[in-house]
Amino acid sequence: MENTGVNFQNDVEDGSKDNSFLFRNFYNGGGVAIGDINNDGLPDIFLTSNAGANKLYLNKGDFKFDDIGERAGIIKDDKWNTGVVFADVNGDGWLDIYVCSSGHMSTGNRKNKLYINNHNLTFTESAAQYGLDISAYTTQVSFFDYDMDGDLDCFMINNSPVPVNQLEFSNRRDLPEKEWPVADFLKGGGDHLFRNDNGHFVEVTKQAGIHGTLISFGLGVSVGDINGDGYPDVFVSNDSYERDYLYINQKDGTFKDELEDWMQHTSFSSMGADIADINNDGYPDLFTTDMLPLNDYRLKTTGAFDNIDLFNAKLKSGFYYQYTQNCLQLNNKNGMFKDIANYSGVCATDWSWGALMFDMDNDGWNDIYVCNGVNRDVTNLDFMNFFADETYHKMVLSGKKREVDQLLKQIPRTPLPNKVYRNNGNLKFTDIGSTWGFTQASFSNGAAYGDLDNDGDLDLVVNNENQPAFIYKNNAREINHNNYVGFSLRGRGKNSFAIGSKIKLFAGGEIFTRELVPSRGFQSSVDYKIIIGLGKVTLIDSVLITWPDRTFSKFQNIAANEVHIIHQPAQGNLMQDSAQHEPTFFSAVKNNFEKHEENDVTDFYTERNIPRMLSREGPKAAVGDVNGDGLDDVFIGGTPGHPGQLYLQTPGGEFIKREERAFEQFMDFEDVAVLFFDCDHDGDLDLLVCPGGNNSAANNRELQLRLFKNDGKGNFTLDDAAFPNTGLNISVAIANDFNGDGYPDLFVGSRSFPRLYGVTPESFLFVNDGQGHFRDVAKTKNPDIANIGMVCGAVWADLLGDAQKELIIAGEWMAPRIFAFDKAADKFEEQKNTGLQNLFGWWQTVSAADVNGDGKADLILGNIGENFYLQPSEKKPVKLWINDYDQNNSVEKIMTYTVDGKDMPVFLKKDMEDQLPSIKKANLKNEAYSKKPIQELFPGDLLSKSVVKELNYPSSCVAINDGHGKFKVQRLPPMEQLSCVNVIHCMDVNSDGHIDLVIGGNQFGFLPQFERLDASTGDLLINNGRGGFTWEDASHTGLKLRGEMRDIAEINSGGKKFLLFLQNNEYPVLYQLNESKK
Repeated sequence: MENTGVNFQNDVEDGSKDNSFLFRNFYNGGGVAIGDINNDGLPDIFLTSNAGANKLYLNKGDFKFDDIGERAGIIKDDKWNTGVVFADVNGDGWLDIYVCSSGHMSTGNRKNKLYINNHNLTFTESAAQYGLDISAYTTQVSFFDYDMDGDLDCFMINNSPVPVNQLEFSNRRDLPEKEWPVADFLKGGGDHLFRNDNGHFVEVTKQAGIHGTLISFGLGVSVGDINGDGYPDVFVSNDSYERDYLYINQKDGTFKDELEDWMQHTSFSSMGADIADINNDGYPDLFTTDMLPLNDYRLKTTGAFDNIDLFNAKLKSGFYYQYTQNCLQLNNKNGMFKDIANYSGVCATDWSWGALMFDMDNDGWNDIYVCNGVNRDVTNLDFMNFFADETYHKMVLSGKKREVDQLLKQIPRTPLPNKVYRNNGNLKFTDIGSTWGFTQASFSNGAAYGDLDNDGDLDLVVNNENQPAFIYKNNAREINHNNYVGFSLRGRGKNSFAIGSKIKLFAGGEIFTRELVPSRGFQSSVDYKIIIGLGKVTLIDSVLITWPDRTFSKFQNIAANEVHIIHQPAQGNLMQDSAQHEPTFFSAVKNNFEKHEENDVTDFYTERNIPRMLSREGPKAAVGDVNGDGLDDVFIGGTPGHPGQLYLQTPGGEFIKREERAFEQFMDFEDVAVLFFDCDHDGDLDLLVCPGGNNSAANNRELQLRLFKNDGKGNFTLDDAAFPNTGLNISVAIANDFNGDGYPDLFVGSRSFPRLYGVTPESFLFVNDGQGHFRDVAKTKNPDIANIGMVCGAVWADLLGDAQKELIIAGEWMAPRIFAFDKAADKFEEQKNTGLQNLFGWWQTVSAADVNGDGKADLILGNIGENFYLQPSEKKPVKLWINDYDQNNSVEKIMTYTVDGKDMPVFLKKDMEDQLPSIKKANLKNEAYSKKPIQELFPGDLLSKSVVKELNYPSSCVAINDGHGKFKVQRLPPMEQLSCVNVIHCMDVNSDGHIDLVIGGNQFGFLPQFERLDASTGDLLINNGRGGFTWEDASHTGLKLRGEMRDIAEINSGGKKFLLFLQNNEYPVLYQLNESKK
């Protein structure tokens, strides 16, 4: 809006003494606070300025504001002001103002200020009196009662300008900033906690368990009850070095950083952050912003990703899994989050600052607002590679030094529109900014929301650099007429505004949750009046308010479309711990299985620009009675130095490892597919072990199939004449007597040709001679089977109802294919037009079961999922182009994705030219490279000879069989799309006669650009009897796994069923199926 009276502009220009070269956070901008400073019912506005005067605007109503800063006592000095928060620090019922400062590295002139409200539209600066005149590089503070003593304490985040290149990835997380061996002017960083002792704040950082370290480049602080115990926890988002922190309140005045327990990965350059419930389940979710460019051009001209060496070095130093992306952490209700930003469509918003989650259209779902843009494109690749370098050389040659500020002025400027994402109510968001009126490009930093005109929807104030602040009036109520309800809470004692209170509103079958913590986003503070959008709901069932001291108040018959002032009672009952202790479907059981120990192989060293490693595909398990005692035994495949292990079950249900010399001679092998089957028809189970690892050359000894024959007592001997030489990485081996001679034959699927990702390996059909010796007939029975692709999964199942099993094969860069054996023709014939033929996925597994009870076997197919960095679709396929592009007798692979109908390279120019130096010769600048599809990078005649593979369908799904070789595809539930599906175990979990699905996923072996898939903790899908599945909450399943799940093996023991989950480089986990939950 214009003509509001808010005439504010945060001007930030590089000068000779103050600039972004000398001060890393020069472009971080200012903040916004919204709150009612005079208790007249109208929220007022405070805006901070980096180099100018801070401004306080009194709300006069009807979007008219009066600048009262000077007469209110807001000091105008040369402080570099950053964050701001309104809080009643002295507990008198009036909002005070705390202003943070940074910068001024040479002078140290950066003491924070506390303005105490005089109740007459004036303030007195009193920071020293309260112990809060801190001189540091402060980004923001949050006031809340962490120790439950009734007054507000202060958590402060700072961002030291210590040069990152001086840290050398040294992890000194617990070294207090005062003890760092650096110049004093570089100190003043880290997190700090100040306890309020009767109106004076005392630092308790170290004794409270807070990391007061310089490596914490804090940009966001978010307070909320993360674990639901009624005590406030703290999340800190750290910029581009240290990982983020999640301080869980230990209820004794201390915190414990539990981030690595709660989150599988975080943003790399975490900027602003916010905590709110995005799916109305009553649990807090968390959003962080980063700097991932939002389109292909910006990515290739300003983007960068860690190479694998740097990523692994930081990982080994304890900096955890950090990726360049926004993260939307969905609460899993079991003490963990799962990042769903790629699935939700909010992973990339360019150089982003303030992050706010609030209901912008009053439809009952929290939306996302992101402040965008940086004053100069300091990561512009061409500027760094060319202009800056050229300028330096000119200075050397001429002997004339160019002023730094003049150099900085040459960096390009690219203002960007702020991003607005409408919550669709299904974990997906729609980019709706332009439709809602957010079209102006800007360099925006802090933002805050509040109902400035008391009309029942939340308005927005944004602090910009070098242009006027934005004042957005929300017109949602006038347009959509959605309902709302408002609450103004009045706390007891010194916490007069009830910071830390939680509101749960129950209406229309939904839970609407809000937590009253004003400090949010980036350097900003939102209004205290809570507005909850209700959509078309008019009847509120009940409202539950949990006060900061964990007492609660419950209300019914609360009217919609008005604001309710609620006072905390003088006394109240304590809210009980919300932790649920209901029976779960599965319970973890102690076991003796040894850890799978993967050897340290990095595929990216031998192959450039492949998306993921294939050297870590194990372990797999085989289950069966090998010693004839009627009990299930287990074999688990091994790795180099840790050979495969045979565990015999005792009558008491224990599993005892049995040493087998036959296995020990293959200490240098890596096992993937394993299979128990009676190869020689002697009544006992023999063992086939198939190789993998991707670390040996094709046809090497380590890539041979091994068949161990059983003497009937569980003693195994190698039959070295059982198979011909295969020499490939094998993914799957399955048995079926397809030719009907009474002896089991085999399909053995190859995952890859060693060290040649994407090149089609040979797969095998082995016919059994009756003595357990096998001959490959794939090329004669159907050459398409021999050359089918990068196989990940296969199964034999009777799909046609003819009492014969068909062969179903799935893999990467291919569609699922089905082959039926024609005995008369003595060949396998492919089933055509199955409904699956155009679904080119990165299929990881396939299982078969009758899921809809019609007597026909259906297919369940595990895919890469919909939460992946690449977002392929039928109209926007990802492609793999295979050829010798530089004519050096070496095969290269180039990945493209579809941008505006063009096949654009996935990787950045520097990555491509490492693989193909010719790229650099033809594309000197990143801008030139960024505009070229693959068809303009290579000659047409060369491209025409390329093998091109496609990925156009990422979803895991069920294929319902019509009995005539046709299938109807239906996606598995959305929650199952949040990670890949590696293994599917079909069983009736709840004893209702229907086949349910137990699923394991996750893939970690991607390049850092592709992040990692880690949102699966082991999943359970309950069948409705018609082939429809419901995803069960982790709190109901009892499953809590974190690794790359490779196999799920069902074991019977003592009349009970157990599932053994195998994870790469982790201990196996054994779960018992609970009868009581059925």
